[in-house]
Amino acid sequence: MQIHAITDNRHSWAELATKIVTIKDAVDFIHIRERSKNVNDISRLIEHLLDYGVDKRKLIINDRVDIALFHHIHQVQLPAHSFSVKTVRSHFPHLKIGKSVHSISEAVQAEKEGADYVMFGHIFATDSKKGQAGRGTDCLAQMKQAVNIPVVAIGGITDKRIPEVQVVNPEGIAVMSAIFSKDDPLEAVERLACHLNGVPYEKTL
Repeated sequence: MQIHAITDNRHSWAELATKIVTIKDAVDFIHIRERSKNVNDISRLIEHLLDYGVDKRKLIINDRVDIALFHHIHQVQLPAHSFSVKTVRSHFPHLKIGKSVHSISEAVQAEKEGADYVMFGHIFATDSKKGQAGRGTDCLAQMKQAVNIPVVAIGGITDKRIPEVQVVNPEGIAVMSAIFSKDDPLEAVERLACHLNGVPYEKTL
């Protein structure tokens, strides 16, 4: 099961760069989701990451298709308010496109339009969706049955929640605060990976 690390829009680009470089070899994908940052700051972040050896193939740009194209990054994540998958696919057929969805009907539509995968949530209650109950793993299982493209689960997923998610076996989990809010993001990722692999976590010195 893949680990998608999603930035939380709560750090300066320099602080964020440090955290990402720390986890670059421990996660499968890194989503740059910095809605309040301007083009210059996001570009500086990307350039720093590439200079420090982050594999460009791991980077996914949220919403900002223009920034992805400018930096020759071939993966984008489209939130609900963004362009449709069909529109992006028609203009840029080479891109790998993920779509954020919140219902089975939205996922089915995204698949019809050519999405490569969907990100579905929120699975569990999370601080980013205060007061909203999670959709739960039963709904995630229904999503898996409804589409033929990969499903990435997001929302309130922590290392202790991994067993509940693994029962459904999505292709990936997406984690934001459980990584980027931590003083040691690498330890957080390693804990997630150990739970995914069913082995006890042992802190490396």
